[in-house]
Amino acid sequence: MHRTPLHWFYLLPALVLATLAKVPADEPTTAFPYTVTDETKDRELSAAMRRSFEHYPAPRLEDNELYSQFKYTPLKGFDYHGGDGTVSRRDATKVVRENGRYYVWYTHRSTPTPPKGPDKCTDTIPSTDWDLAEIWYATSDDGFTWTEQGVAVPRPTKPNPGWRSVATPGVLKFKDKFYLYYQAFSEPSMTRGDYCPISVSFADSVDGPWTPANTETVPTGKPGEWDQYAVQDPNPLVHNGKVYLYYKSAFNRPHALWVAQGLAIADNPLGPFIKHSLNPVMNSSHEVALFPFRKGVACLSIRDGQEHFTVQYAEDWINFEIASITELMPVAAGPYVPDAFTDSGDGRGITWGISHFKNATRNWSHQHSILTRFDCDLSLDVDDPEMKKSHIDYRPEHHYQFGLSNKQRERIERENRQLRSEDQKTP
Repeated sequence: MHRTPLHWFYLLPALVLATLAKVPADEPTTAFPYTVTDETKDRELSAAMRRSFEHYPAPRLEDNELYSQFKYTPLKGFDYHGGDGTVSRRDATKVVRENGRYYVWYTHRSTPTPPKGPDKCTDTIPSTDWDLAEIWYATSDDGFTWTEQGVAVPRPTKPNPGWRSVATPGVLKFKDKFYLYYQAFSEPSMTRGDYCPISVSFADSVDGPWTPANTETVPTGKPGEWDQYAVQDPNPLVHNGKVYLYYKSAFNRPHALWVAQGLAIADNPLGPFIKHSLNPVMNSSHEVALFPFRKGVACLSIRDGQEHFTVQYAEDWINFEIASITELMPVAAGPYVPDAFTDSGDGRGITWGISHFKNATRNWSHQHSILTRFDCDLSLDVDDPEMKKSHIDYRPEHHYQFGLSNKQRERIERENRQLRSEDQKTP
């Protein structure tokens, strides 16, 4: 076997130095630099690297004020009847602070049975988790332990909007009065679809009593329009002295469901609301959470669509761009937004809120949702490096929970049989 003479190894350092000596020290290099400076963005860049400098709030993820991971903590103070599916809490509003404590409103269902589907529902048996629901509220001193205060908005009498169910509230404070917007169902959910307009109740005090407007405050669209059947998930904010109410709708049935977000604007919280001509203003997300940020508005685009699991930003409050991509986002998040209604023009961001886990026991026969707390760092006033990590280390057993279905295994086996058959035919 040929061996390299040992003396060559001693000569290698000298050869390397001799080679480097032939390269002038001041010869310019075209390679991307190891140390990135403000001038780096001025060089010729690939499309991906140019996005890092020009599209996102900061080139490095760790420096991006609109990027965060999310951490979760169980809440104390709520009784779910042992998880039997007869009590459900979900779809929390933004958390607001009044009278020295935190307030949150949410969909509350208390029924004799868990949901039974649209074919088996009755006047007392719900079709879905948000059917036969009311708007309840709770208060807290610390955001972890809550005291349930009871119903804020009950179902109105028939035929007023919401007589079947009032759900998925959004809270607004405007000129020292309070408003709760909500989905107003006049039929069991999912009998035809999830069809409903948005209605509103108002109060002089954060503790109520709440007076229902009994109107379709934000009505569904005209026949043929993208929101012709439903306007849902009201998210009201104050901007330029007006109420900016973002909402969800689903369209493109029966071919494929597309969920997007619209915007309706009003001078008065009771309307009339004018839908924006560029609707939908966001192309994704089954639910969103919005909060003022700097001059504009930021949005958690949480589930579904091309741009799910993103944080987005619109300086003009209309044209949203992706600011970061993250994971494990809170479902139906209701963040604590101290400046949600101040119209300051200098939004400071969020650090925590209330969201929910649907089908909490993973047993559809006992279907119900539970409220939880999430924490994050999407704030200009907080610097929490732990929230800026770029991945979550999932255990193998977590991945295996999402294994192939029987249908998928059968497809793969058919493909394997076909390949074996073709191999046997090959000489």
